[in-house]
Amino acid sequence: MKFLLSSFMFILLSTFTCFAQSTGKITGRITLINGQPAESASVSLIELNKYTLTTANGNYSFSDLAEGKYTIRIQMLGAAQKDLLVVVNATGITTANYQLEKENIQALQEVTVAGNTNKFSKKESVYSARLPLKNLENPQVYSIVPKELIIEQMALDLGSISKNVPGSGIPMIANQGRVTFRSRGFDTEPMVRNGVAGFSYSAIDPANLERIEAIKGPSATLFGNNLSSYGGLYNRVTKKPYNGFGGEVSLFAGSWNYNRVTFDVNTPVNTDKTVLFRLNGASTFERSFQDIGFTKSISFAPSFSYQISDRLSMLFDLEFGQAKGTSVLRFNPWTKSKKTESIADMNFPYNQLFGSNDLAYETQMMNIFVQFNYKISEQWTSQSILSRSRTSIDGYISALNGTSDTTLKARIMRGYTAFIASDIQQNFIGDLKIGSHRNRLVVGLDYYNNANTFDRININGPEVDFTNPSADSKINRATIDALADAGVKRAENNGDNSYAVYASDVFNVTDKLLTMVSLRLDHFESEGVTSLSTGINTGKYGQTALSPKFGLVYEVDKEHLSLFSNYMNSFTNKTGTDATGSVFKPEEANQFEAGIKGDVFNHKLVGTISYYNILVDNIVRTDPEDANYMIQNGAQTSKGFEIELTANPFTGFNIVAGYAYNDSKMTNADASIQGLRPALSGPDRMLNFWMSYKFQEGKLNGFGAGFGGNNGSSSFQTNTTTRKVIIPSYTLLDATVFYDMGRFRIGLKADNLTSEKAWSVRLTPQAPLRFMGNVSFKF
Repeated sequence: MKFLLSSFMFILLSTFTCFAQSTGKITGRITLINGQPAESASVSLIELNKYTLTTANGNYSFSDLAEGKYTIRIQMLGAAQKDLLVVVNATGITTANYQLEKENIQALQEVTVAGNTNKFSKKESVYSARLPLKNLENPQVYSIVPKELIIEQMALDLGSISKNVPGSGIPMIANQGRVTFRSRGFDTEPMVRNGVAGFSYSAIDPANLERIEAIKGPSATLFGNNLSSYGGLYNRVTKKPYNGFGGEVSLFAGSWNYNRVTFDVNTPVNTDKTVLFRLNGASTFERSFQDIGFTKSISFAPSFSYQISDRLSMLFDLEFGQAKGTSVLRFNPWTKSKKTESIADMNFPYNQLFGSNDLAYETQMMNIFVQFNYKISEQWTSQSILSRSRTSIDGYISALNGTSDTTLKARIMRGYTAFIASDIQQNFIGDLKIGSHRNRLVVGLDYYNNANTFDRININGPEVDFTNPSADSKINRATIDALADAGVKRAENNGDNSYAVYASDVFNVTDKLLTMVSLRLDHFESEGVTSLSTGINTGKYGQTALSPKFGLVYEVDKEHLSLFSNYMNSFTNKTGTDATGSVFKPEEANQFEAGIKGDVFNHKLVGTISYYNILVDNIVRTDPEDANYMIQNGAQTSKGFEIELTANPFTGFNIVAGYAYNDSKMTNADASIQGLRPALSGPDRMLNFWMSYKFQEGKLNGFGAGFGGNNGSSSFQTNTTTRKVIIPSYTLLDATVFYDMGRFRIGLKADNLTSEKAWSVRLTPQAPLRFMGNVSFKF
């Protein structure tokens, strides 16, 4: 019996010993050429067909491995494949680290800046040129507002975030919350999300934003004319899943019953950590600073990534938002008054909405984004993207129209509107050698469909005296509904399709001299307008346009200082004929720009200075010889210069500053506006700045403060030879104090310290002094 027990114990011990000795582990760290961690790089164990992704610190691991030889394969978009041969011992851990031998722009733009060296100077973007180009190699100008600056400023909407973009001005808020910015004298909307269509005709919650990219100048060559204006475009880059568990919860409270909660949760889904999930969301309520008015909203933004193989990956994003609120005030003064006056002198009440809380709208927004990346070879990558955006608006949307120097009528749109856009895009991106010269090339196909439904009625409210408002001046739902029978109904469907092919090539003539040649062929088909009541369709037409883009870059000091110039184009499709029967061509905008970009003193000073000249041709206007016809010979110029700087003079102290000057003029137009600056083009001079300091050590470690502001010269809401409505110049100052220790942050913010009375180009009054508090917890 004793012998049997001893034998059993020996066998059991031997089994555990053999099992323990039969498994090992491989760990490693992948870093970029500059030593920063390479996050979400694909790492595979070839012999066992196992995959994983690196963490935010660049780490990876494989466990429970039998003793023997293995091959670790490292794959990243825009980088050569690397195989590492490793030997696993039965009793230990094998380490296999790797540092990229070349710079990788795809990974570099996602790197968190180490320490406090110019933490606001992230300038790399794979979206602006659709190619792996560094900022100093890119002949186009763009500004980036990173999440670090958004957090420090406690910027809670796109309008507040855009304060950091030179020349953006006071944002124009549309009646249902949609935001529009100024750029080089033109309206520019945030129509792009992660490089493709992602528009919303309602408010967009920034809870899932990684950064904002303001890409300057006519950009139809790579983005099409549906998503960009002559001033450029705004690209919203969203947060992506990462390999690790973590998250954040933030609470905000402030003036006018402002309450907001946001959350961000990320987790790997499977054991190999090739499936990652991230969820961002927010809920907000705020009353207006005016006598009435409110907004409340909720949003969710799930994001899901899957490393299908070492070469193929998928990213799925969704944005969903619902909101209810009252329209912001929008005032259109009486245009028949032949005089020049400022809105500040019209006795228009700054704090009155002239409506009621039952005149509210409801919006729903959903954006879907699916992207497949496939690494064809070390030189070529395939990128397949499907994007679909939908916005619906239901309820009451209002504007105030002047009927005399002292009276107005509310114009209410009651009913339902829906906007749907679908974008299918296929890109082939190459980074290869032609002889000894580096050549980067993107060839793409783009299909864009736009479908809209309008089922609403325009109702004029009763006339009120805005210089002497009373209780009777408030317009409510009952009053408007009673006037609906006299309203003008709009019930129609309309839509269009765009089919495009484009290519852009960047060729290194030398290590320091680069040329860019790009071209887009775009065919547009308007589906016309179909009446919902009769079913009759009218207005179908088609148009084809070519959009070229050229650039030249010379790096005077490699990776530190470059000179650049560009020629860029955009267009707007036009329908109709002139008096001779000639069919109108697309309206065109062509820009010439030159400047200098710098990144010096170990990233402590980063900036861009540029001069641009945009000429708009083929503008359709009234025929001066026959007012019954239109003629296509109008022209406009928009020229100026912009300066943008971010600096880190010493540890903990950061500066962001910008200046924009714009001279815009109608050079061939109707007599009433000939030679004048276009209305709604914004101030001709704008300044923005922000500076902050955070203590790095001692008893005050983690405490910090920031101060900044925006200044704009006077501008015009209406500007004709007989009538001018002036928007006064403004200076808006903000300040914050905070305590930030990484996992815990508390902040206090004051916006518009002096309660400056400022107006957007749509004559929407801006809020006076507002206080805001915030507490954030990370886990």
